[in-house]
Amino acid sequence: MDHTSGFTCMEVIQSWICLCVRSHVEGEGHRRQTPLTLMFVWQERDVKNGNPVTAVSRCCTEDIPQRDGHVIPKGVICLMSIYRTHHSPDLWPEPEVFNPLRFSQENSKGWSPLSFIPFSAAPRNCIGQSFAMAEMKVVVALTLSQLVLWRDNIRSTPRRKPELILRAKRGLWLLLEPLVGVA
Repeated sequence: MDHTSGFTCMEVIQSWICLCVRSHVEGEGHRRQTPLTLMFVWQERDVKNGNPVTAVSRCCTEDIPQRDGHVIPKGVICLMSIYRTHHSPDLWPEPEVFNPLRFSQENSKGWSPLSFIPFSAAPRNCIGQSFAMAEMKVVVALTLSQLVLWRDNIRSTPRRKPELILRAKRGLWLLLEPLVGVA
């Protein structure tokens, strides 16, 4: 990946966040709810379900024993699916269901730190993680404070296009309307 990949990821994740907002709260409904709560819920939900990077690879620096007795030998390159991890029913009850409380402090107790890895994990995780999270919060807050998001009923529900960077076939479509009285 080159120096632009961070911008590409942010563009993708912000699009999925807006899609999530319009899918679950029509029109100005989001303005009647607690903005910070919704922002974090949608952000976390969308990082999980619309995670822009679908997989990471690592070269094993030592033999890695598995539970079933097999060993992944040192030097083997392993591909780990972030998307699959975030959609595993072994880790997430009803992984495809929108659950605003899934990431609450109470519900996240006891999770393995490797069950939610939107920015990878360990020493080689995304160096832009803090910046990306801050940027998402600002963009979502500004979007929701200045625009009304509506469903585009003409275009179908987006289908994921699995590549290194997760995109939607035919794009993500929203109807945007400026809020009255917002400059």
